[in-house]
Amino acid sequence: MVSNDFRRVGRLGRYLRQDRKRLIVILLILVPVALAGAIQPLLVGQAISVLRGEATFDVLNQLPLKNAIRLLIGVLLISVLLRLFLQGYQTYNIQAVGQRLTARIRDDLFSHSMSLSLRFHDRMPVGKLLTRLTNDVDALAEVFGSGAVGILADFVSLLVIAITMLIVEWRLGILLLLTQIPVTILILWLQRRYRRANYRVREELSQLNADFQENLQGLEVVQMFRREKTNAMKFNSTGMIYREAVNGTIFYDSSISAFIEWVSLAAIALVLALGGLMVTAGTLGLGTLTTFILYSQRLFEPLRQLAERFTQIQGGLTAVERIGELLEERIEISDKIPLKSISHEANNTSSIHQLGEVIFENVNFAYRPDEPILRDLSFRIKPGENVALVGPTGSGKTTLIRLLCRLYEPQSGKIYIDGQNIRDLPISYLRKQLGVVLQDTFLFSGNVSDNLRLDKAIKEDRLKEICRDLGLDSLLNRLPNGLQTQLRERGGNLSSGERQLLSVARVAIRNPRVLIMDEATAFMDPSTEATLQRDLDRLLAKRTAIVIAHRLATVESADRILVLRSGKLIEEGTHQELRNLGGLYSQLAELQERGLAEL
Repeated sequence: MVSNDFRRVGRLGRYLRQDRKRLIVILLILVPVALAGAIQPLLVGQAISVLRGEATFDVLNQLPLKNAIRLLIGVLLISVLLRLFLQGYQTYNIQAVGQRLTARIRDDLFSHSMSLSLRFHDRMPVGKLLTRLTNDVDALAEVFGSGAVGILADFVSLLVIAITMLIVEWRLGILLLLTQIPVTILILWLQRRYRRANYRVREELSQLNADFQENLQGLEVVQMFRREKTNAMKFNSTGMIYREAVNGTIFYDSSISAFIEWVSLAAIALVLALGGLMVTAGTLGLGTLTTFILYSQRLFEPLRQLAERFTQIQGGLTAVERIGELLEERIEISDKIPLKSISHEANNTSSIHQLGEVIFENVNFAYRPDEPILRDLSFRIKPGENVALVGPTGSGKTTLIRLLCRLYEPQSGKIYIDGQNIRDLPISYLRKQLGVVLQDTFLFSGNVSDNLRLDKAIKEDRLKEICRDLGLDSLLNRLPNGLQTQLRERGGNLSSGERQLLSVARVAIRNPRVLIMDEATAFMDPSTEATLQRDLDRLLAKRTAIVIAHRLATVESADRILVLRSGKLIEEGTHQELRNLGGLYSQLAELQERGLAEL
């Protein structure tokens, strides 16, 4: 575990390179801060020694009493002010570097999470991922700001104090240093146990956030089916488990603090006992004894601070571990060749109507190894052909679209667009060629205009013209501010049909080679669907189209129909050919004509 900690902390060190100058200054300040702190007990002890006429330094014995006391008070005041100034400057810089560090890590975590395939996100609840992006990163910022540099400062302070004590009186110095051994052993012993307990706390907090987010997202269903009490009991159970996990860390945290306090009191008692005998015997001055009593307090102060930081330090190491696990998650779907290597001819949108061939060649895919979804699937869609996908629920229609968009990778087989394996195409280029209209439309918070543009630079006038051509004028006129109307989360202030209209519009803006529609008009009323259908016909003209539909009227107009069952292509042909065939499609079509089923 320790070696992994060093490896992961070292990996996070690359985020500090931009602040290396400020870090060097922070580290250099540690020495004068430690010296200023270490000299103060010595000055107090020397003041007592001067009053008794037994100062350790000759220069103090040569000065008049008042002048010697004034000199000691002046140096003490300077050391206090210098230490306060340097500590303030150091703390400010530590916090500033810590915030920049966490900002960079959070940006990388977000980018990395967005690059991970849907397979990863299928098994990682959103609430758990959010915990890593928020709570864990904040814990890392806290441990860097008050822990990492603080530990170095405490170590330097201990080292300076130890050297000073050994120089002033080596016997009492060794006595005090020996008391550090049991404290160090106990800290190392507790570190391993606290680390495991704290990791469990983070995991249970992730589950708590996941449950909370799931209930908020499904609030409508919770209320409609009167699940408030049941879900509250389940959430309370998760909260109790989290509380028990937290209680497991409290024992270790309180134990180390109490033990350090006990050892520090014992050390002071030993110094008083042994130092008192030495003063009585005349082998030690009272001022020197006072110095060591103050040193015994200063010596344990870094350890007290370490105990106070104990929770933060272990929480930070746990955060480093969890952040490292996420950053080490392999990106399953990535580019093999850079975008600039795509030829100008292939990227020339003027030839869009002559392109758009789609080929599936012996494709096999499963979300789980024991549950195959697509089995040895092969077919070819010619450029400009309008193809409908039909089949029972679970036959693999939506999965086929996900594979074409390279949201998942097939276990075997190949997929081609215009003769090029999609694995050999840059992902951004591939997805630019595909226009997807999903049944469940997702809209971002922001205005309508931003949701239509997304990543495409287009002027407002041109955007209005496209919306007018697509028949969106009636929708935009209903909105209070037209294209500038602010949308709530997921477009909550629009109906399902209105969200689908915007989804079709933002695809049309991109002028894709291949248009993919997954029941795009499912939530539209007949009037809206009729208005949009004319524009869809124009959008589909001379363009390759893959349509997943359950309505017979939509399927009948397709150039070809592919019928899937259990991930296999069992029938293909025109509507009339398949009806004459008398197979699965014919049965589904007949049932739908009777109003008994969907395709």
